[in-house]
Amino acid sequence: MLTAGTILAQRYEIAGRVGSGGMADVYKAKDHKLNRYVAVKVMKPEFREDGTFISKFRREAQAAAGLANPNIVNVFDVGEDSGNYYIVMELVEGITLKEYISKKGKLSVREATSIAIQVCMGLAAAHAQGIIHRDVKPQNIIISTDGKVKVTDFGIARAASSNTISSNAMGSVHYSSPEQVRGGYSDSRSDIYSLGITLYEMVTGRVPFDGETTVAIAIKHLQDEMEPPSKYTPDLPYALEQIIYKCTQKSVDRRYQTMNDVVADLKKSLVEPQGHFVSLTPLSDHANTAMVTEAERAEINAKAAEKNKKNEAEKRTYASTEAARKAAERRRDIYDDDDEDDDDSDEDAGGILEKLLTVAGFVIGALIIAILIYFIAQAAGLINFGRPAGSTASVAESVTETPTPTATPTPTETPTPTPTEAAPETIDVPAITGLTEDAARTAANSRGLGIQYLGEEYSDLYPAGTVIRQDPAAGTAVELNSSISYYLSAGPAGVAVPAVAGQSQDEAVAILNAAGFANVSVVGENSDSVPAGVVISIDPAAGELIQTANQVTIVVSTGPAPTPEPTQAPQQPAAPTPTPQPGVDPNNAVTAYSYTGVPEAQAVAAAQADGLTVKVEYGTSEKVAPGEVYEQSIAPNTLVNRGTEIVFHINGKAEAQAAPAT
Repeated sequence: MLTAGTILAQRYEIAGRVGSGGMADVYKAKDHKLNRYVAVKVMKPEFREDGTFISKFRREAQAAAGLANPNIVNVFDVGEDSGNYYIVMELVEGITLKEYISKKGKLSVREATSIAIQVCMGLAAAHAQGIIHRDVKPQNIIISTDGKVKVTDFGIARAASSNTISSNAMGSVHYSSPEQVRGGYSDSRSDIYSLGITLYEMVTGRVPFDGETTVAIAIKHLQDEMEPPSKYTPDLPYALEQIIYKCTQKSVDRRYQTMNDVVADLKKSLVEPQGHFVSLTPLSDHANTAMVTEAERAEINAKAAEKNKKNEAEKRTYASTEAARKAAERRRDIYDDDDEDDDDSDEDAGGILEKLLTVAGFVIGALIIAILIYFIAQAAGLINFGRPAGSTASVAESVTETPTPTATPTPTETPTPTPTEAAPETIDVPAITGLTEDAARTAANSRGLGIQYLGEEYSDLYPAGTVIRQDPAAGTAVELNSSISYYLSAGPAGVAVPAVAGQSQDEAVAILNAAGFANVSVVGENSDSVPAGVVISIDPAAGELIQTANQVTIVVSTGPAPTPEPTQAPQQPAAPTPTPQPGVDPNNAVTAYSYTGVPEAQAVAAAQADGLTVKVEYGTSEKVAPGEVYEQSIAPNTLVNRGTEIVFHINGKAEAQAAPAT
């Protein structure tokens, strides 16, 4: 373990350890070259003797260093100093997703979906560069203090993939795909499986497969079906549960094929939580879950033991090779001491000629360099034989951009080169915050510096497309030809929805319009506690950040629900005398009265009391209020047989009514 004050590569000063993993320790360090704090991951001593691991460590770290994405912990440097193999990364102040889940128990659906989308975007950028993480888990996902989600450990993950089910992988096997635990080929879809397990843990607070040993957990990944996440989170939206199922299919062909597909469905699940848009390929008869037999279980254990044995053998071979090499060096030193006298005699014979050739080579090289310097100086105007005075600018003039008066040499004077000034070793970083990308590049290049794009962030202060922050800060002294890292503004993240509950409808609409929300809809709702015309609630909720183009709905009270009037028989006309229909039995006749304009329930009750059978149909009419009879099949004041069917046409929709006819 490195102590505070240790300096790596004459540049990174260790400030203290901030974390430790299975294969490396992470330290906070000061980068004296760029005057900033960074995170330095240093390989643990027990892995430094494994040549195969070291080569993979370097190769994968260099590949990860080529990634530049706001959802990936950026890798700045990789190297070795006094046997310490290290990776220099962006310092992210925050906690891991694993710690965050432990603190909250489980995350809300919206929060889990937002984190998953950001993780997908980081992994999609890596997959586009041909880099597979192979160790996606909450421990390798960092949530910064400003809410940004970043994926880390790209370098170690791939180098350690062959050790997935060894005793050192207890934390990783919970998230490993079936093809990884089998030791087979894995690709970007393996990361999708691990992401699905991570999303399961976010919404339930637990992993789907657990056991006492890594082999037991690995076998569950191969043959067990996970319990539905809705068992532990009953209010989990259907769409999100289906996304988890599709990510964690045991067959790679049945999963999402790219991270961009996962992002698209996750975003859609926020709009349609109960939507049926996730397509799961059905299992064919020959593609059912394979059961692992005892013999296959023993084979998996044997392969794991064989891999561990092979790793140990490689370490012993490497150690013995190193010991043999050092012994050979010691023998060669002894042999050289014994033959020193013989070498002296050989040097007497051939050493003089060798020295003469060496000296001659130096002399010729010096002459060539002198000639080159002469022509370069003459071209630059430092030597102006035969040229008019002032025809060329001196190096000092080009550097300082301040004319330096020079005396015009006379024909008898020996021209002397114009004195030059040494170029400065450091230069102050210009302020590029607030500038467009092109303007920032111009400002940096004018100082002999470059710029490096790191991503976009929302900002209410800076317009979209302008630099929101830079590193190093303006005024910091850095070496010439260094780079300035910067983030561009993606525009405002959204406007907070105003709190308008308790305001009148007109006041609420005016407040929303003033805040920039022009798309406001009004919905009426009965309320016994809120006066008519006053806002009951708003959707989206007050304080939520949304774009001003989004629709905002306010629910306005229409007052208490109307009290049903007591059932009254419709007023029967005194005249004219009821008209009998053909075939009516006078001893069994009843009168059909006028029920038009009467509420449905009252009309049905009255007609049934009059001895009629009632059938109800629904339509629309402007003659009567909603829920009232606007037409009847039997003319008013007509004599019909008892039990005759009368059809009432009600103004409104069927589902809005409460009293079906008998």
